Amino acid sequence: MADYDLFVIGGGSGGVACARRAASHGARVAVAEHSRLGGTCVIRGCVPKKLMHYGAHFADMFKVARAYGWDLDEPQLDFERLARARNKEITRLNGIYIAMMEKAGVTVIDGKATIAGRSGDDFIVEVAGRQVSARRVLVAVGASPVLPKMPGIDHVVSSDFVLEEVFPQPERLVVVGAGYIGLELASIFSWLGTDTTVVLRADLPLRGFDEDLRHDLAAQLQLGGLKLKPHAMTECVEKTAHGLVVQTSDGPVEGDMVLFATGRDPMPSTRGLGLESLGVGMNKRGAIHVDEAYESSVPGLYAVGDCSDHAGHAFNASIHDLTPIAIAEGRVVAEALFNDNPHKVFYETTPTAIFSLPQAGAIGLTERDARARGLDVEVYRTRFRPMLQTLPDGQERITMKLVVDKASDKVIGLHMVGGDAAEIVQGFAVAMTAGATKAQFDATVALHPSAAEEFVTMYTPVGG
Repeated sequence: MADYDLFVIGGGSGGVACARRAASHGARVAVAEHSRLGGTCVIRGCVPKKLMHYGAHFADMFKVARAYGWDLDEPQLDFERLARARNKEITRLNGIYIAMMEKAGVTVIDGKATIAGRSGDDFIVEVAGRQVSARRVLVAVGASPVLPKMPGIDHVVSSDFVLEEVFPQPERLVVVGAGYIGLELASIFSWLGTDTTVVLRADLPLRGFDEDLRHDLAAQLQLGGLKLKPHAMTECVEKTAHGLVVQTSDGPVEGDMVLFATGRDPMPSTRGLGLESLGVGMNKRGAIHVDEAYESSVPGLYAVGDCSDHAGHAFNASIHDLTPIAIAEGRVVAEALFNDNPHKVFYETTPTAIFSLPQAGAIGLTERDARARGLDVEVYRTRFRPMLQTLPDGQERITMKLVVDKASDKVIGLHMVGGDAAEIVQGFAVAMTAGATKAQFDATVALHPSAAEEFVTMYTPVGG
């Protein structure tokens, strides 16, 4: 008999979710993690980022407070105190993850696991100087920042550094890359008072998102003081007596810190696990090919989360390498293997948010993707000033947009730029997963006064 029914390589969100669910159904489960339980999201991603987002949000509140009758002295930020408080909370959460696994009866092994081969139907896994056997293996090692090869790249930092280390606040920050991570961190630092510039190759940030969302978010970010340098290819990074200089095709950009957020790949994480010698199929980025059940080309070996290519699943995988996706996939694997309960992840109505200032959120298809599918769509859109900004006569604007399939009347895309976007789109994701139609949106009584009510009061299509 094998030592374990399931051996999980990677103690991030997907691996932990699968392990706990499998153990709850009586499976003997072990998890190997060479870093800290919690993975990218908890340790160096979503959670520390959101804590810093909260810290930056106070800057906007201080700015509008006077219009609401509050006289405040000049607020002062202690950046390093914020970073230390952030890290203290991450340590607490790591302890909670350890306790959860112990309570679930999952064996946690500290170390990097590799698959040494097979003995009959079982996998042989080497970890912490010993070998164990497992009937099945789940790979959930996520992805890691990838830095391009160019002169001076050793002078830059990645998001892992920014969200894990305690360092003095830079006066000037250059962020190369304008996806989720780059835009969020750039926006946070800008509101915290750092002179921040984003260097991007395209004309707008957030490739893959709806064009109206991209355009309006870029405008709002720049209104708040963030600088965007579009159509600029980064050539090298130079160190000078006065800091760092990022040389681009559109001229130099100076900073005290340079953050590269040009993408994350599975390759650094999947390399060295013994997958190649087993014949596991992978793409050029190191993501493991999986079928509808998340099983790889090697029977009994599964993969979920960012290290999987989500083959046959995500309609827009480039913006759906998300923690909740990894959790959902991990639970699907556990339910199918150990509870005879196969089910699927609802990828097409997965909500997602960009925790910039202001926030942005989206569910479903962009207008462009819907038309590319050949769908006949109606588009509803509104832009307005949030009530919070009326007394201070602020310039911030909220954008809301719906994409509706004419044939079925279903709302197939929902997009927003503005405060609390993340909280708002989560609720509408339930409606869209249930197949809500535009008529049902229209029949819903509005909650007034709120920003969210605008999603159920847009009656006239654009151009209608």
